[in-house]
Amino acid sequence: MLRILDYIKKNQSPFFRIGLLLTLVITCAVLISLFYMPYSPTAMDRASRSLGISLRHPMGTDNFGRDIFCRVLYGTRVTLLIALGTVAIGTTAGILIGALCGYFGGLLDEIVMRINDALFAFPSILLALVFVSLMGTGNLQLVLSLGIAFIPSFSRIVRGEFLRARSMDYVLNARLQGASHLRIMFVHILPNIRGVLLSSVMIGFNNAVLAEAGLSFLGIGTQPPFDSLGQMLSDARINIMSEPRYMLGPGIVLILLVLGFSLLGEGLRTKT
Repeated sequence: MLRILDYIKKNQSPFFRIGLLLTLVITCAVLISLFYMPYSPTAMDRASRSLGISLRHPMGTDNFGRDIFCRVLYGTRVTLLIALGTVAIGTTAGILIGALCGYFGGLLDEIVMRINDALFAFPSILLALVFVSLMGTGNLQLVLSLGIAFIPSFSRIVRGEFLRARSMDYVLNARLQGASHLRIMFVHILPNIRGVLLSSVMIGFNNAVLAEAGLSFLGIGTQPPFDSLGQMLSDARINIMSEPRYMLGPGIVLILLVLGFSLLGEGLRTKT
C-alpha cells in the first residue's frame, strides 16, 4: 500500500492531477453526505414540487418535491458503490487467473485463455446483460453480473504482464534463492506491475460507472427505492421536454466521474 501511495505521489502527469481532483471532489462530497444531508433524497413534499434553482435547493426540486441535489449525492453514492464492487470482483478474480496463467503457462494457460478469449470477444456490457438476465435485477445481482463480465479484460492484462516479468532477472534471482511460487508471484512480480494494474483499475471504474448507468437507464440495473445516476436519468427522461433540468445534475456528475476516472487511467498509463 505504501508503494502504491508513493507511486501516486510521484506522478506528475497533468491528466492524472486533473482526474484526481475531479474524483476527489465528488468522492468527498459523497462522503460528507453520509453524515450530513440537508434533505432526505426520498422525502416528497407536495408544496415544493418543481421549484427552480435557489439557495435552499441548489438544483431545484423534481415533480415530487424531492431535492435534486440530495438525490444526486445519494445516486452518486449508489453508483460508486456498485462500481467499487464490480472492480473488486473483476480485479481479484482477474489477478488470480492472469497470474496463474502467465506465471505457469502450459496447458492451464491454453485452456483458460481460450475460454477468456471467447468471452473477451463480446463487449462487457453484453456479457453483463446475459448475466443480469440469468440472475435477475437488483443491486447485488448487478454487481455480480458486471464483476463477472469484467474478469476477462483484467485477467488478460495481468497475464501479459506476468508473461513479460517471469523471465526477468529479479524473478530468476528469487527462484535461485528458493522463494516459493506464491511469493514470487505476489511479492516480487505483482508490486512491479502496479502501474499497469492501477491504470486498468481506473479504466475499470470508468467502464463500471458507464455500464451501471446504461443498464439502470434501461430499467434492468438498480431498482427502487435505490436511486443511482442511471436510474435518475431514466426517471428524468419522462419530463425531458417540460423539465430538462431534471437531467442536468445527474448528467453532469456522471460526465465528471467518467472524465475523472479516464484521466486517472490515462495519467497512470503515461507514467508507466
